Parts: sequence; C-alpha cells; structure tokens
Amino acid sequence: MTAPRVVLGLSAVIAAVTEEGPFVVATGSGAGLGLPFGPFDPLGDRTLELSLRRWVSEQTGFTLGYVEQLYTFGDRGRETPLLDLVGDAPADRVISIGYLALTPVMAPLADAQWRSWYVFFPWEDWRRGRPRLIDREIAPRLMAWGGADSERWSRCRLAFGLDGAPWNEERTLDRYELLYEAGLAPEAARDQARFGREAASQTSLPKDAFGESMVSDHRRILATAVSRLRAKIKYRPIVFQLAPERFTLTQLQAIVEAIAGLALHKQNFRRLLDRTGLVEGTGEMDSSSGGRPAELFRVRMHAVRDRPVGGVHVPSPRGE
Repeated sequence: MTAPRVVLGLSAVIAAVTEEGPFVVATGSGAGLGLPFGPFDPLGDRTLELSLRRWVSEQTGFTLGYVEQLYTFGDRGRETPLLDLVGDAPADRVISIGYLALTPVMAPLADAQWRSWYVFFPWEDWRRGRPRLIDREIAPRLMAWGGADSERWSRCRLAFGLDGAPWNEERTLDRYELLYEAGLAPEAARDQARFGREAASQTSLPKDAFGESMVSDHRRILATAVSRLRAKIKYRPIVFQLAPERFTLTQLQAIVEAIAGLALHKQNFRRLLDRTGLVEGTGEMDSSSGGRPAELFRVRMHAVRDRPVGGVHVPSPRGE
C-alpha cells in the first residue's frame, strides 16, 4: 500500500496600506488569483521562514520585511484547484502554513500584482458608512438561507450587523466562512462539485457584493490575515510597520481607517494617539498636498522597545 503523499506548503499574505486603501500581493491570472504559495523542502530549507522568503522573492521579485506566522490550514480538499507548486506527482493532502508579511512600500512586482483586499471582501469597507450591498444583496440571501433556524439567523445577525446588531470589524473570517457555508461564496460551489455534493444555487451572484474568488482556500487565508491585522493594531504598534518613516497624522489616520475599514473621528484619533506616546513631531513640514503644510511625525522607537504592548484605538462605526 502506497503511503499518502502530504506536501507542506507556505502561503503568504503580503500587505501594504496607502491612504487609498489596503493592498495584498496576488498571483495568477486566467485560472484565478491566489496568494503567493510555495512548498517547503525539508532537505534544502533550513527554516520555514527562510524558505518563505526565498520563494516569495523568486515568484514576485519582492523582498519580505516584517513576517509573522498566521495559522496552519489543512482541511481536506483545500488544495483545489490543484496548485502548481506541489511537485510533479499530485498530493493526497496539502498542509499550508500561512504567514502575514507587512511592508510600508508597494514595490514593483514580477508576475504578480497588488490588489485591494476590498475587491475580495467588499462588505468589509465601512469607511463611507455601512455598505448598501449588505442590505441590498447579502442580508436577503442570508435570511433565505437561515429560514426558521434561529441559530443560523443569530449567526448572520451578529456577523453582518443585521437587525440592529453592532458591527465588529474583526470578524472578517467569521463573515467569509458564513457566506461559504450558505453557498454564497463561489468557492463553495466549486468545492461541493469536487466532492460530488449538490451545490446551492449561485445564479447571478453579483461580484461587487460577494467579492472575487481565489484559488484553493486562499480567500479564507486572506480573511484570517485581515481579522488578525484588524485586531492586532489595537494592542501592538504594528501599524508603524505599514507607515512610511515620516508621516502626517492625517496620513496615519487614513492608514488605520484603511485597515479597520472604518471612518475615525479626527480629534478623537489624535487625542488617543497622543496618549500612547508612540509618535513624535520632527519639526519638518509636508506641503505635498498643496494645502496648508502639516507637520511630519515619526514613531518613537525607544517607546516601542520599552513598551511593546500598545496600539491604536479603533472605535465602533459612527452610525449607519
């Protein structure tokens, strides 16, 4: 009896944030977009992270900076459609360790592209208020799926802020998995067809409401990374891994808003930021916007070293 062939792969969510929004590196094209992915060579790679850095550079021309391990993904069938980098023989199971990598610069890429993560999760962007697509497209379908099942309805209500429930921006993964379970993610129909199960009807699902699909379970990995980053900016100074060396407070607020998907009150943001003691003025002025020059700030590195716990306060959405 032939032993099952298991491949250990490494998946990378590489994120950069500008004042316009949050972006991630996507690979692939016609067959579907995915995250950078490569196999771990147990004989040739000394560590998992060094392996990750090597093949990300080979695949995209990008050199990773800050990296942290995200999660291990091993569900049966997650490797479909078959990933190109698992070797010559098909694998019986692909176990993938996900990583989150942050960069302050959207560097040029080779054979890859920067895509807004809101292309994949359009319901997550509340910077201009509650997205209309939630009540127009998502909520009616979730209500039809939930039917008279009170447990299903409770999950939908809490995940998507329905029927007066508050919105929690950290639950990105919960929302994607709920849509997948309800058959409202394109990946669900694909996976059900693979295992011979009847797929729920996805007739005319608008992409602008339900987002672009990704190969394998890469949209789930990306949702995991978004949830992690949204939570972590509140208790760690990780946002400065995404900010330029010198920034105005308006630029820093826009970066936080882009990550959280929320609009923040300017004076509250600055008052709470001042309490953290994590930034200091440089005395230099930025006049690039063409308006009134604004002072440039920088992170107080000694404060970060002396007090590793501390992030940026992100309040609940301001109304609907």
